[in-house]
Amino acid sequence: MSCLLQVVSGINLYMIRQVRFDKKQRVVDELIRRIESGLMEDGFQLPGEHQLAQEFKVSRGTLREALAELKRRNYIATQSGVGSIVTFDGVVLDQRSGWAQALADSGALINTEVLRLEAVTRPDLLPRFGTDQFITLDRRRRSTDGKLVSLERSLMPATGGLESLPRVGLIDNSLTITLAAYGYIGERGDQWIGAEPLSAEDAELLGRPVGTVFLKALRTTYDRQNRFMEQVESLLDPVHFRLHLQFGNPQ
Repeated sequence: MSCLLQVVSGINLYMIRQVRFDKKQRVVDELIRRIESGLMEDGFQLPGEHQLAQEFKVSRGTLREALAELKRRNYIATQSGVGSIVTFDGVVLDQRSGWAQALADSGALINTEVLRLEAVTRPDLLPRFGTDQFITLDRRRRSTDGKLVSLERSLMPATGGLESLPRVGLIDNSLTITLAAYGYIGERGDQWIGAEPLSAEDAELLGRPVGTVFLKALRTTYDRQNRFMEQVESLLDPVHFRLHLQFGNPQ
């Protein structure tokens, strides 16, 4: 009887491993298909783990095995050089695709409200960006309990087709996808993060008392052609958002 049980257990273990291998291989094969067919071009930023795991209906462990296989076969590469990261309720946010996508990839249940999408003139930014004509997109984000947790103001140059955004709107409600559709794909930039009390205007928009201290992030991004593509100022509730700094060699 004990021998029979050992054999059955071995079969079950084999079946479990086989199912996991099949799921991993399905992810690998599909992503290779997208890459080789041109659906994912060179430099394309893969969605986050949470989004991919949901799409393929696999665990994050299985997904990571699939991504490791793709990396081993030189289909994908990781991007290094990020020394500091922002977290939301302890979950790391990959900001390269913007706050909205980063929050979605983290699995956070956040509702986004567009407050303004219009053309503006900013003479003060002419010396820095070579233009004073911009498109501004103001958004605020609310957690499932109804509390506002962030206010975001994005500025994009009103050129290269982006000047039509107030009329045509965003693609799939995503600024990152919209910018990419117009040929703007982020390549480099910088971000400053500090803290400051809310002004009367910001406090009203966030439903907080004037002077409440929020984290303030100012992020500037340039595309592959070295063109300015976005400057975003974000006010972040420090109850939910944290800045995490890494140093030394990762183990």
